Amino acid sequence: MTMPFVVPRGPELEPATWPAYGLTSLTVVPLVWRRRAPVTVLLAILATSALYKLAVEGPGQPLPYTGLVIVYTIAAQSPPRARLATVLLMTVAVPGSVWINSRTARELTFSLFVFAAAYVFGRLTDARQRAHRMEAERAAARERARIAREMHDILSHAVSLMIVQAEAGPVAVRTAPERAEAAFDVISETGRDAMAQLRRMLGVLREDGEGQEGPSARAPQPGLAELPELLDRVRAGGLDVVYGTDGAVRSLPEATAATVFRIVQESLTNTVRHAAARTAAVQLTYGDDHLEVRVTDDGRGVLVGAGGHGLVGVRERAAAHGGTAVAGPGPDGRGFEVRARIPLAGTRSVTARTRVAR
Repeated sequence: MTMPFVVPRGPELEPATWPAYGLTSLTVVPLVWRRRAPVTVLLAILATSALYKLAVEGPGQPLPYTGLVIVYTIAAQSPPRARLATVLLMTVAVPGSVWINSRTARELTFSLFVFAAAYVFGRLTDARQRAHRMEAERAAARERARIAREMHDILSHAVSLMIVQAEAGPVAVRTAPERAEAAFDVISETGRDAMAQLRRMLGVLREDGEGQEGPSARAPQPGLAELPELLDRVRAGGLDVVYGTDGAVRSLPEATAATVFRIVQESLTNTVRHAAARTAAVQLTYGDDHLEVRVTDDGRGVLVGAGGHGLVGVRERAAAHGGTAVAGPGPDGRGFEVRARIPLAGTRSVTARTRVAR
């Protein structure tokens, strides 16, 4: 509609008029509200288009871009009832417009095709958006499960050690005061460590960083370097723990190392809480393409009361890396054993040795 006012039309064609130009431009204005009231906008566009054709002497039929846009919008964003009403309305409006304009099968076929294509593209957009929302929800659910596992491992381990030391404290006060003092030191150290890990986790979750205490709030997850400290805390609680490695020791990715740490932590927590064991052994065996984690104890064998999320979390952590985890009676049916196998890819060998530490 703009070109007739820039380049004069031939004398055999109808002249362009300002009312026709203004009415055609008015057809575009309702698109501003297409997301708020798409069906109403569609009706407004059809009304202005019909008024242009029937009441204004204009130079031909305006292009149906506005109609295509609103049909696409309704197909992409409106509920089924609105979409059905739009389809029924367009099956009447499109043939009617062709009848008024040229009454040719060619124009009818073309118009039906382009409006159907706009509707199909709108439905495809809606399907893609739904898929993205579902994936975002699944990702959020996975993240909630991961945070729940982290919180469980941190609190369960710390509280279990503090309970054991607190129960032994009164007896130690009467019989061996120096042991009671050591027990209270373990309780204090364990509590501070748990609080530090919780603050670090909550600091990562805060978007604005409020309440974080410097770079340590976003420090890496604990890994194999922190295992000796973990074992020392467990030993201080009265459980004798032996730690050993076998095979070519490797530098593991941060996520894998954190998973190994949490598996060992949860396994020892179950031992402290439920096994009534005196000794436990932690063994890391490095294979060519996998790492095997074994935690065994000499306790009662069946972890009474261990039906919570701990061992489930161990399996979930191993599965997140494509591995497996099993738990059951230890060697020769004595004690209890947790064994996890985690695939390794692209890790670098540090040394090949067998090490046992207490």
